[in-house]
Amino acid sequence: MEFRKIGNTDLELSVITFGAWAAGGWMWGGTERNEAIEAIQKSFDEGVTSIDTAPIYGMGDSEDIVAEAIAPLGRDKVQLVTKFGMRWDLAQGTLAMKSKNNQGQDIDIYKYAGRESIIKECEDSLRRLKTDYIDLYQIHWPDVTTSIQETFETVAELIQQGKVRYAGVCNYTAEQVAEASKYVNIVSDQVPYSMVKRDIEQELVPYVLDHGKSILAYSPLERGLLTGKMQPGHHFAEGDHRANVYFYKDENLKRVNDVLDKLRPMAAEKGATLAQLVLRWTVEQPGITIALAGARNAQQSVANAKALNIKLAKDEIAFINTLLADLHLVK
Repeated sequence: MEFRKIGNTDLELSVITFGAWAAGGWMWGGTERNEAIEAIQKSFDEGVTSIDTAPIYGMGDSEDIVAEAIAPLGRDKVQLVTKFGMRWDLAQGTLAMKSKNNQGQDIDIYKYAGRESIIKECEDSLRRLKTDYIDLYQIHWPDVTTSIQETFETVAELIQQGKVRYAGVCNYTAEQVAEASKYVNIVSDQVPYSMVKRDIEQELVPYVLDHGKSILAYSPLERGLLTGKMQPGHHFAEGDHRANVYFYKDENLKRVNDVLDKLRPMAAEKGATLAQLVLRWTVEQPGITIALAGARNAQQSVANAKALNIKLAKDEIAFINTLLADLHLVK
């Protein structure tokens, strides 16, 4: 495994970080707790020491699972990355979505990052994670009802109290990162980035490169799309959020798979899967420090970790980029 510093800090995360959204079950058609725990532990055996989670993932289930998984590993051996700013138990802020919890009950989820809410969320996460500090604490989505100043002055207080080591953001524009950085050292921005979703290259990537910050790329496999295993006509389980996302339209599945088929010989030559080749390509892109890779079982998590065992030469990256330049998806 490789490790990279986050921003201008001494915090190092494993370049493949375990993404624990699917482990929480919410929006993924449920979860199998023991399989999720084993997935985290087996990836740790492969050198994945960093885990990204959030309270909203299963309404606390993901953080609980992470805590159980790392208990025998040792807190000092892992880096815990979690989030705040999405409440399912408080109707305040902006309604983000209507959803269902893992018990099938209707819930309303709000984007809210007011001071008292952050303090409560931090305490709840510390309790669920069974720890007294969080390595990287990130706002999950922008909250337009609370000033960025109030939000990040609060996070600065948590850092002063020793409950949080470093502050990050998720889904922030370069302008929003700059504003938040006035109140606390924002070390990273976690955003979606993949072979088929590269819009951050326009503004955010140049910004972080100029200001010494990191990007944590989530959904680098585009939630399964880039594994090469999804074919036109694919049916998702009930409750799986991907069913209505344009990436998974039959026409787009065909176009993506046509590109992936052209990459299969390169993957085979390296003894790698397509998913491993995609992950390696992702962390070789300018400004991308970490790739978050989700897994629902140990087989997937170990395979994700082994992506760092392969290398890509500059001409191979250029070949991949040429193929991607001709890929156009239908919305």
